[in-house]
Amino acid sequence: MRRLAILILALAASLSAAAAQGFPQGFRTPADLVRASLVAEPAAVAGAQPFTLAVRMQIKPGWHVYWRNPGDSGLPPEVTWTLPAGFNAGAIRWPAPERIPIATLMNYGYEGEVTLLVPVTPPPSLDPADPVQIQAKLTYLVCETECVPGSADLALTLPVGKAEPDPASAALFARARAALPVPALWPLRLSSQGDTLRLDFTASGLTPEAVRNAAYFPYAETAIDNAAAQVMTVNETGLHLTLARSSPTDPVPTTLPGVLTVDAVDAVDAAGTRRLAFAYGDEPVLPAAGAPAATAPNPAATAPAASDFDALTLATAAAFAFLGGLILNLMPCVFPVLSIKVLSLVRHAGEGPARLRLHGLAYTAGVLASFLALAAALIALKSGGAAIGWGFQLQSPAMVAGLAYLLFAMGLSLSGAVHVGGRLAGLGDGLTRRAGLSGSFFTGVLATLVATPCTAPFMGSAVGFALTQSAGVALTVFASLGLGLALPFLLLTLWPPALRALPRPGAWMETLKQVLAFPVYATVAWLIWVLAQQVDPRGLLAALIGLVLVGFAAWVWEHGRAAPPRAGRIAQAAAVLALLAVGALAVTLPRDRAAPSPQATADGVEPFTQARLDALVDAHRPVFVDMTAAWCITCAVNEATSLNTRAVRAAMAERGVTYMKGDWTNQNPEITRLLEKHGRSGVPLYLLYTGTGEPQVLPQILTEGTVLAALEAVPASGRSAALAR
Repeated sequence: MRRLAILILALAASLSAAAAQGFPQGFRTPADLVRASLVAEPAAVAGAQPFTLAVRMQIKPGWHVYWRNPGDSGLPPEVTWTLPAGFNAGAIRWPAPERIPIATLMNYGYEGEVTLLVPVTPPPSLDPADPVQIQAKLTYLVCETECVPGSADLALTLPVGKAEPDPASAALFARARAALPVPALWPLRLSSQGDTLRLDFTASGLTPEAVRNAAYFPYAETAIDNAAAQVMTVNETGLHLTLARSSPTDPVPTTLPGVLTVDAVDAVDAAGTRRLAFAYGDEPVLPAAGAPAATAPNPAATAPAASDFDALTLATAAAFAFLGGLILNLMPCVFPVLSIKVLSLVRHAGEGPARLRLHGLAYTAGVLASFLALAAALIALKSGGAAIGWGFQLQSPAMVAGLAYLLFAMGLSLSGAVHVGGRLAGLGDGLTRRAGLSGSFFTGVLATLVATPCTAPFMGSAVGFALTQSAGVALTVFASLGLGLALPFLLLTLWPPALRALPRPGAWMETLKQVLAFPVYATVAWLIWVLAQQVDPRGLLAALIGLVLVGFAAWVWEHGRAAPPRAGRIAQAAAVLALLAVGALAVTLPRDRAAPSPQATADGVEPFTQARLDALVDAHRPVFVDMTAAWCITCAVNEATSLNTRAVRAAMAERGVTYMKGDWTNQNPEITRLLEKHGRSGVPLYLLYTGTGEPQVLPQILTEGTVLAALEAVPASGRSAALAR
């Protein structure tokens, strides 16, 4: 309120003075004072390739604009974007500010020129014939002793092509990045001494002669007395600043996120200085040249890298995909299929090592072919503009119902209700009798098919990376995922002594085969539950009738085999008609629920919408975002073990964290865009907005301790009140 009152008085004084003089020649319009332009770093835009825009403000000498925390008066610049569909603009990257005294006030801002960098993420596919039209509305307040509000309409047109830096703007972006704070290098300890705050930066080896001046700019507007002098001392323990608190009656802050600037003596020219800036807290930072070490004014070589630690390379993405594929073998969808195939190998153990190796290679070929086909479909659909990711096929009720029917038929075969030579169980060794290798190949196809409802750990980041890269890279990552799934069975066939360790063929195999039917039935039950989240009660009834028809088709087919020829043909025709009816039911299932579930509100969890999330973030409210789907097993385990525990819910309540859940069971373009923004192609995704800065991305595999540790970054609601606006 104090800053707002000062701002109103300053504007009133400025306009009153101008009015009293009849707006003489000395009065400036905003266009006279600030020249604004919009510049892109690349000469062209490529699909899924993030790029950077620069809002350049050239300011008339003697005037200034403001930082994100303007100090005692003023307002920071704001940019409102109008972007093509699928484009997302990130937060402004603020250069380190300067202290600008105006009478008895102290402002934080920029003089001369400032360039605000904004990261932009395009959608995965762009039409080369359709140039990208970018528009922005810049609003600002420019001040001398008087203040003038201004605005500028900015526009830019970029062709679609290879995203390479534009040499014409290279120097501008280099200067802009050099002005950004780098990650904090010197540890900060905050303490209170009466009406002052003491900031101790541990920088052993720093000498008083190496530093001419230092200043600290907090993000919170009411944390300190901005106009008071900041007293600096440098000794053998490091750099120390003493700041005056804004109000002795306010609670003492436990943290003070902000930016430290240091004027360090130039190592080449002792008469000159270099300005260094370090970010503390949640402010997103980008690498800048000349970051110092703690022991000397010029230690750029030891500065930590500012690149995103989550960034993947092809090698790491392929490794993550391989691990995810290995874990898929333990999922309840895949394990019964793999076990059945192992049983078939026991039957054929006498065929010799060479023959067993061929079975393993055929199975691996089936898995790889299926994963590559799935990858090709994903790439083609995303290139066509579809907002999809891993598991997209399970957003179709028809696909979920079809999988349920297939697995139910497999379970009936395992239970002995129908004998079709294992064709449904392994697509099997009796699909054709061509030495059984086609059975192994199609078992690999089936293993991939039933694996698609499962999302294993490590898969999310790998698949998300793959779908933002070229087709060759994407296919390589998906091939690694398939190789991980196929490897256990392949190793078993490549090392025959492992098979000899299994019991000899016998009656136990039939018993085990029947036991394996029950995990398959459990998977069917789970798929029907998923379907219940996608369709209304009438659709669910239709799906259940489909299961009855599958059972009827299996029964009538089995009885027709023992009937006379004419009766057998009638039975087979009845079975075929029943299966056709099943197909018709699956295809005609509705695509979405009739109404959203009220469960989220009842549990104190808000349903996700981008508008609601933006409102909470703009209000500096802490938010936990849980992106999930009914068919995501990893999501369900995380919720049960790590998110719905009493300790986690209590920690969220204590810190005033809003829990938002996005349900990707059905198609939702808003959720898809948020997933893509954070480099994911599927769920789960967990984001923690602390109230300032960019969100923290939590791991896909959660523990209660991981969540509680992340929540420690959010102040308790009583302590965070001073930071909220």
